[in-house]
Amino acid sequence: KMASAYESFNLRTTPEKFYIEACDDGSVDVLAIDRVSTEMTLTVRRDVPATAETRPICGLMGTVRLVAGMYLVIITKKQKVGDLLGHAVWKALDFDVLSYKKTILHLTDNQMQDNKSFLTMINSVLHTDGFYFATDYDLTHTLQRLANTSPEFQEMSLLERVDQRFVWNAPCVFITMKSSCINGKIFEWSIISRRSCFRAGVRYYVRGIDSEGHAANYVETEQIVQFNSAKASFVQTRGSIPFYWSQRPNLKYKPKPQINKTVNHLDGFQRHFDSQIILYGRQVILNLINQKGSEKPLELAFDKMVTSLGNGMIKYIAFDFHKECSRMRWHRLQILLDMVAEMQDDFGYFLVDADGKVLLNQEGTFRSNCMDCLDRTNVIQSLLARRSLQSQLLVRKMGVLHKGQQIEDQADFEKVYKNAWADNADACAKQYAGTGALKTDFTRTGKRTQWGLLMDGWNSMIRYYKNNFSDGFRQDSIDLFLGNYAVEEADWATPLRDPKDWKFLTLPIIMVVAFSMCIICLLMAGDTWTETLAYVLFWGMASVVTGGLILFNGRDFVDAPKLVQKEKLD
Repeated sequence: KMASAYESFNLRTTPEKFYIEACDDGSVDVLAIDRVSTEMTLTVRRDVPATAETRPICGLMGTVRLVAGMYLVIITKKQKVGDLLGHAVWKALDFDVLSYKKTILHLTDNQMQDNKSFLTMINSVLHTDGFYFATDYDLTHTLQRLANTSPEFQEMSLLERVDQRFVWNAPCVFITMKSSCINGKIFEWSIISRRSCFRAGVRYYVRGIDSEGHAANYVETEQIVQFNSAKASFVQTRGSIPFYWSQRPNLKYKPKPQINKTVNHLDGFQRHFDSQIILYGRQVILNLINQKGSEKPLELAFDKMVTSLGNGMIKYIAFDFHKECSRMRWHRLQILLDMVAEMQDDFGYFLVDADGKVLLNQEGTFRSNCMDCLDRTNVIQSLLARRSLQSQLLVRKMGVLHKGQQIEDQADFEKVYKNAWADNADACAKQYAGTGALKTDFTRTGKRTQWGLLMDGWNSMIRYYKNNFSDGFRQDSIDLFLGNYAVEEADWATPLRDPKDWKFLTLPIIMVVAFSMCIICLLMAGDTWTETLAYVLFWGMASVVTGGLILFNGRDFVDAPKLVQKEKLD
């Protein structure tokens, strides 16, 4: 409850205890953490020893157990993002991970190395952009959910009432708040994207759903507008195609997706949509993947499962984004918008007047997906959100736009709007794929550019490298941070020291040597051209065969997760 009441803190440290002291006027509460027993108690300021070392901190993220014992995770630097409905929203910028133990000399060399690796993992997640918090407002719930709660819910502390899907010890993935002006009327406009911590992970190691129906890379995005104390919001969701499939990296640019043939897909599929309907009402699925090539079986299976479910609350729409928009024909996205316009009007949006009276509720959501639920998905979500905002700003309770005016014609706001949605795309993409989003030139400018295509190529190369050679570590970091893998104190054997297969070192060395010899033979020609050709062919063939063997055994060469069993990721 401290976090719901106080704004600033001091960390007071003694050899025996950590004391977290509220610094607000009139506060005397202190949280004492015993560094030996790990027990936490609430005490008062006069009980803190005068000899305690003092440092200001911005908040407490929690505790984590590693090989060396317990660690305290604190926020050391924060930045104000803005005010959401009158409540200050902060972004956590820097952190510190402090050991309860005064020394780690009791550990063996291997244990020290493992503990260091685990600490690097925790810091890796903490410094992935995207932790936001508010001390007096619940960022995990939409305006509509907050407006339709019981008095008992309102009396709960923020910690007790949060939506557990979106709490990674600090909620959300992206928040932007803008003060905008149209027709001389100033209004507040915000985007909040909340990334689920269930089935969390990185691009190729976490796809589909788990047995509880939680989808990979699931994000709830809410667009909020406030004018003269009237508030409106429009909610959309995105998430991986919700059945059991995988796409493990294997050194190929685009690994072939595999649909699991040994499980009952419909159980998890139904669990997923049952929860979506309870939370959001009617569902319109916008499946944006290719309807040919390696993505085609996923599209056919998705369509078949919706039909098999036979739920009138779910409508399925497949739109081949790449085919429709090929050769820079981005205006063809209007085809999809026209197709869903009536459904969007039926869903409406949430609207509450200045007196707090609910005038409209949103009756359903669009659930968009592509393969990664990043680039194509964000483009479509930004267009649907703009259409909703157009309606909200025109209504009698807002009245920001005059009749007949279009948001697209408001040049200053249109620029702010497009950049905010592109920033949202980048934030979501960095967490899942490791780079900024693709296609953001369209989101930012409304058109595809040659420079945008070049940047997409660059980001695609970085994604390829990260997905194959560093995402195993990123996946392990997330699993450790979220408690999917629990470290035992003074663990003698952790999965981190997993010996590599002989092929891992031998084949790349042979390939490099063979390729080098091929180049040398070309540069230092033999006595006859036939002799040179023979050497070049021999070493060239050796490098090609070795390269082929590496690709054939691709999974042995990628950086795979070590902490969580493979079947949990597939």
